[in-house]
Amino acid sequence: MRILIAEDDGVLADGLLRALRGTGAAVDHVATGSEADAALMTNKEFDLLILDLGLPKMHGLEVLRKLRARGSTVPVLILTAADSIEERVKGLDFGADDYMAKPFSLQELEARVRALLRRRMGGACDNIRHGPLVYDQSGRVATIDGQMVDLSARELGLLEVLLQRAGRMVSKDQLVEHLCEWGDEVSNNAIEVYVHRLRKKIEKGPIRIATVRGLGYCLKLLPGEPATTTAPTATRPSTAT
Repeated sequence: MRILIAEDDGVLADGLLRALRGTGAAVDHVATGSEADAALMTNKEFDLLILDLGLPKMHGLEVLRKLRARGSTVPVLILTAADSIEERVKGLDFGADDYMAKPFSLQELEARVRALLRRRMGGACDNIRHGPLVYDQSGRVATIDGQMVDLSARELGLLEVLLQRAGRMVSKDQLVEHLCEWGDEVSNNAIEVYVHRLRKKIEKGPIRIATVRGLGYCLKLLPGEPATTTAPTATRPSTAT
């Protein structure tokens, strides 16, 4: 999961970065509207934009207007002063998906982020099922046939991207864009290593990560298994020994 934060308050931005990185997301930060606009034009793989409206150099509403004018459907959570009702209404009319008035609880913000990402995937709960594989996006836990799979943070991020696009090819460049923050040095060879490690842990029964040679990877099931769906109920791994 890749998130862009556009916020000029350094203290608030630092708190958001630490909180969201703690959930396993790759998070980038810009402090001006012009930087946000440039980042969104350059990187098409952001999964969410957290946008302060009172940005210098380009107002947040203009950043949002230009984003939607380019046809982007990336979810946008706007941050605004508690008394700026007119701006909140304009933000929603311009295509924002949700808003939070400052000051706000980081716990509530994390919950709203999860809700927006679920909505983007067309699901109503935090779990994604792919045959016997279930991934809890909130708890960042993967299970196969009810048994927890021990995955590193990078492997979980990789699995999440592949699950969100199950049945479709995902290029190595797309994986890098979704998994890595600015300044991260991750090569295509490193992606191959992560995929190899993930394969060893999840390719059980019908689950496969197919290589589309020279292009990328595709998460698929062997014939006869149900397609990827959002799980109807939350499933937590058993802690029994």
